[in-house]
Amino acid sequence: MGTVRRARKNASAMKMVGALLALHRQAAGYTQRSLGERFVVGEELIASIEQGRRPLKPDLAEQFDEFLDTKGALSVALSKMPEVDLVPLWAEEYLDREREATVISWYESLLVPGLLQTEAYARAVFRNKVPVCDKDEIEQLVAARVERHEILHRRTPPILSFVLWEAALLDHLGGDDVHLGQVRHLRHCADVPGLALQILPLGRTSHAGLAGPFILLETPEHQRLAYTENQRGSQLIADPDEVAILNQKYAMLRTQALTTEDTRDLLDRLLGER
Repeated sequence: MGTVRRARKNASAMKMVGALLALHRQAAGYTQRSLGERFVVGEELIASIEQGRRPLKPDLAEQFDEFLDTKGALSVALSKMPEVDLVPLWAEEYLDREREATVISWYESLLVPGLLQTEAYARAVFRNKVPVCDKDEIEQLVAARVERHEILHRRTPPILSFVLWEAALLDHLGGDDVHLGQVRHLRHCADVPGLALQILPLGRTSHAGLAGPFILLETPEHQRLAYTENQRGSQLIADPDEVAILNQKYAMLRTQALTTEDTRDLLDRLLGER
């Protein structure tokens, strides 16, 4: 109940911040479209923020404050919003972009990528969080992760590419049954049209992903973004030069990984060992 009350309180605060943005936007003589075009975020995002359906991010709030001459009103209002425990603020912007992406390319080294996790595997992941989550919070986190799988079943799904280091498949997170179910699911995903799954095998003498996992996105407006996470936060990268470097790394990883056909053979062997 506490999490539900916090979520409702946060929803009300988001509507308040959105109404404040609408007030200053109109006072400055901008429409949702013209303001969205000015900041290259689109009319839909402005509308969603003003209606309280999407959060206003701190960096964008600062830009709006300066451009609309709000005397810092949006940033101050945002700083007073209640914290949301279920989805950290630093992850919300990525989730917004993931939902609308037309292309997703994902390299993962220690875990199965979130969009390909089974419910049981996701539950095992969240049970290993430190500090430990209580049962209710774990189930909420699992439900939120499984809900993201709808991206794979959109009428026009994104083009999907995944490179997964073999080490993640050798770990039996959650136990043998969970591991078996996850490998079976990956084998199923490997046959999905428009989804390319490649395993990066152990024992290679070269590896372009030693700096850690990352995700590349392309938006409907053809903007290219990158996303990285660490132990205590994350970064959504829009700088073209930085995104280009990660694109180069991903291209190299795909040449170092097994082909999609050989990946299916490897998964079949893992299933046949049972």
